[in-house]
Amino acid sequence: MTSFAPSAAVRRPDVPMYLVEDSHVPASPGSRNTFGGRPILPEGEDWPECCCGARMVLFFQLDVPPDIPRFGGDHLLVFQCPVHNDAACLREESEQFPPRYWEKPRIWGHPGAFWRIMLHRDPTVPAEEEPHLPGSELVLRPECETETRWRAVPSGETGVSVGRSEFKVGGLPHWQQDPESHRCACGAEMLFLCGLPEDVGFESRPGQPEQPDSSYSDAYVLFLGNALYLLACPEHCHPAAVWPVLQH
Repeated sequence: MTSFAPSAAVRRPDVPMYLVEDSHVPASPGSRNTFGGRPILPEGEDWPECCCGARMVLFFQLDVPPDIPRFGGDHLLVFQCPVHNDAACLREESEQFPPRYWEKPRIWGHPGAFWRIMLHRDPTVPAEEEPHLPGSELVLRPECETETRWRAVPSGETGVSVGRSEFKVGGLPHWQQDPESHRCACGAEMLFLCGLPEDVGFESRPGQPEQPDSSYSDAYVLFLGNALYLLACPEHCHPAAVWPVLQH
């Protein structure tokens, strides 16, 4: 059995984190933290469309709390095509993304992105209401996580603690497989912003078509329901400079 020396563990300052919870209260027209609802898009941006031409579904949006490093005060929106429900798997193993990777990300099976994730601070007004999902108010409950790095004795093996596997913004990623790191096309190292555990279902409106390849008949999922880790460009080089890492 591997032993660990308490003196070899290093605790770092607490990392702010907010759990994202559904209040089950219908979203009002000006709500900014919602499942579904009325998207608050970046100035000049139309409602996003998939590479197949279908208008995307707004899954959720939220204001990033001000104490989240590098992204506090941003507004996050997550869209995905209602027709294409798939995993975003890169065709090439490359740490740095190509220019405009949010439109043509070089993934298997698709000529372009079937999702759009945006992060902005524009003083815009809500658009029309999302028709596929009922609008519901989100509650962001403050928590925190502490990073702990350790060294095993006598093997010298090292590791780092992981965050909680919950729907959250900020904090530490709970990697289900090997940690991933990427660089934005602008050269900045992308940072963890938001995470969802596996099989999070987003209730669909009655009468809407079932989502292809979903594990639910009455709810939609993001990226086949894989655990989702949103990595964002801290330099804010483009509102869509956010990458979805998927694991299961």
